[in-house]
Amino acid sequence: MTFDDGPSRVLPQILDILKAEKVPAIFFWQSRLLYPQREWKRVFDEGHQIGTHSTKHVNLTQLSYEKQYYDIKNSVDKMERTIGKKVTLFRPPFGQFNDDTLAVAKELQLQVVMWRLSSFDWELANNPQQIIEYIVDHLEDGAIILLHELRQTVSVLPQLIQAIREKGYGFGTLEK
Repeated sequence: MTFDDGPSRVLPQILDILKAEKVPAIFFWQSRLLYPQREWKRVFDEGHQIGTHSTKHVNLTQLSYEKQYYDIKNSVDKMERTIGKKVTLFRPPFGQFNDDTLAVAKELQLQVVMWRLSSFDWELANNPQQIIEYIVDHLEDGAIILLHELRQTVSVLPQLIQAIREKGYGFGTLEK
């Protein structure tokens, strides 16, 4: 399980659910949203990982190599200063990348992590049950699931975890 676009106000609720269910996750955060008072320490304490999702969630493919480098490098630097750990994971905003994005990631020694299965949770605020249905209907071995730090995601997360387990799947960490 991966969660994009945080850290948000619902992070504590997500962490509570993940802890209760013993599910590891990776959080891809926009560095502009990372403040020292956010619960990032708890993320590490509970066995999760944090990666960068850029500074401001812009479509990097619309930027030159230099501007992409500046955005990603600044994001990594701010995150590392705040969390005190090396950032090694990167997910491009919108899942959009080009050769320059990949070259920047390589130069910064970042592993690019995409997803296999999107929840479309950002579109399903009025019908969060569809988040569960879509994911469960499309599960496959090794699938990285894309979720977001949203209220509707929190509302169905325990049910989603249970439904995934009922289909015979488990949860693991990302191996480099």
